Formats: sequence, C-alpha cells, structure tokens
Amino acid sequence: MQFDQLKRRDFISLLGGAAAAWPLVARARQPQPMPVIGVLNSRASGDAPQLLAAFRQGLNTGFVEGQNVRIEYRFAGNENERLPALAADLVHRQVTVIAATTTAAALAARAATTTIPIVVELAANPVQLDLVASLNRPGGNVTGVTHLNTEVAPKRLELLHELVPTTSTIAHLVNPTNPALAEINTRTLQTAARALGLRLHVLNASTERDFDAVFARLIELRAGGLVIGPDAFFTARCEQLAALAVRHAVPAVYENREFVAAGGLMSYGGKLTDAYRLAGVYVARILKGEKPGDLPVQQATKVELIINLRTARALGLDVPPTLLARAEEVIE
Repeated sequence: MQFDQLKRRDFISLLGGAAAAWPLVARARQPQPMPVIGVLNSRASGDAPQLLAAFRQGLNTGFVEGQNVRIEYRFAGNENERLPALAADLVHRQVTVIAATTTAAALAARAATTTIPIVVELAANPVQLDLVASLNRPGGNVTGVTHLNTEVAPKRLELLHELVPTTSTIAHLVNPTNPALAEINTRTLQTAARALGLRLHVLNASTERDFDAVFARLIELRAGGLVIGPDAFFTARCEQLAALAVRHAVPAVYENREFVAAGGLMSYGGKLTDAYRLAGVYVARILKGEKPGDLPVQQATKVELIINLRTARALGLDVPPTLLARAEEVIE
C-alpha cells in the first residue's frame, strides 16, 4: 500500500513538473518579433526613388523588407519643420533602429533619442554637427555615412570659376529651412570666394515658388554663375533647377550627376546612391547586434566631375580641355 502510494505520488509530481515546463517550451518556440527600421527623410515620398532602392540593396546583406524586417517610412514632404514630430513618432513606436537619411533628418532623430541606434546619411561632417564624438569612434547611439559634399563645396566654386573666369560675382543657393547645412556651406564658400577674389551672394529657396524669384535676382545681380548648395529639396528638383538655369543662361554647378543628366551644366561630388547603400549595410550590421558607437563613420572617398558639353555650348561657354580631361563623364 505504501509502495502504491509512493508510485502514485511520484507520478503526480512528474505530471506537475511536466505541466510547469510546458509553458516554458511553448514560449521558447514562439517566433521572435520582426525588427522595425524607421526611415526618416526630408523629401516627399516619391522623390528620388533610386536612393531608397540603394538603401534596400545595402540592407539586403541579411535583411529583406517584408520577410525578416519591417520598415516604417516617415517623409517630411520637403518641410523640415515636420521632422521633429516624425522623429518623435518613430521613438514612440519603439523602432529597432532609425535610418535618418538627410542632414536635417539626422539632427531631428538625434534630438529625439539618445538610446535607439541611429544610422545617418548626410552631406556634412557629423562631428561639426555634434552628432558623433569622432569619425573613428562615434560613441553614443549615432553612426553612419557622410558623402562630404559640404567639404568639397569650395571645389565646386573653383571649377565654376575656371569655366567662367571673367565673372566677379557668383551666387550660392541654400535652403533656409535646413539652417545647419546652409550655414556650413555658406561659411566654406565665403572663404573660398574671398581667396578667388569673388563676390558671393547667398540666395534662399525652400519651395518651388521661390525659384522664379531666385533667378530674377540672379539677373539683377548680373551673377556669372550659381553654386547650388547640397540639400535634399534641391536634389528632388534637379530637373527643374537645370531647366531654369539654362533658360536664364546661368552657368550652374551642383553636387550630383542627376542635375547634369537633366541638362544642368556641371556637377562635382560623391554618389548619393553609394552613400545610401552604405547606410543600409550599417543598419543591417546593427540589426545583427553591433553597436553604433563602435562603427566608424564611413566617408565617401570618390567624387565625380560630370560636364554637360551640350549645355555649355548652349550657354556659349568654351570648356577648357584641361577641365574636360579631369571629368569622369562628359555628356554631349
């Protein structure tokens, strides 16, 4: 009798232990939640689709949207004042990582969180913007890619001056709703203009409605050229700016090839698609467990000079052979 009771007691204990273990096994078998990337961008959702395609290409070093990662897109529609609220929304949703793919977006994301990892893609030096402690050892929650199109801005001015050496007045177009980037660009160009003996006039545009006034002012100033500052809004309006520059016979230079392909005169800068792809690679690495503070900020090392010879002829410009020889591409 005692033996039967003992066996019964052991059997009940065994059942109780197994029952206690079942919830643990069930929990262990539950799939892990899909990580979420918050993409924060100054542009409108339909602007420059090739850039987001490049970002996804970089992300595909381990992650495919809709399969093992979800992406929440937040576009400011070229209204930078909306970025803080959009960044706060991503933080509220507790996304796994934020990809802030413009300078204004990077600043908004960093102001919104010091804990969620942030991968930035921007034109300026992130150390100057107080986003990271240093390029090699960012520290904190921010890392990313800079294509340094701000740092090569003086070279754009030099190239334009080489193409129109008789002019003494140059204009610089900036977006006033992106003040940090506009200020850095203006400061570096003012220094370069003084060294070349040029007068530099700063013009502002933050909407398409501003463009007509800008080109009217260029004619009033008798400006011999226009340096368009790197900005997401201007990148999204490359075709319009190129057409206006040709229509008003203003030699203009911008940062990327798309401007020249659309009929603009000249571009000098890093490839934005490369920068977006590298940002996607960094997001993937963070999703795999690496910390942003340990990932050095990557710098674009290749810049391209692209010249539209057809546009130069339409403007009555003779492109020096030495300048043509330095171009990676000449569109005829």
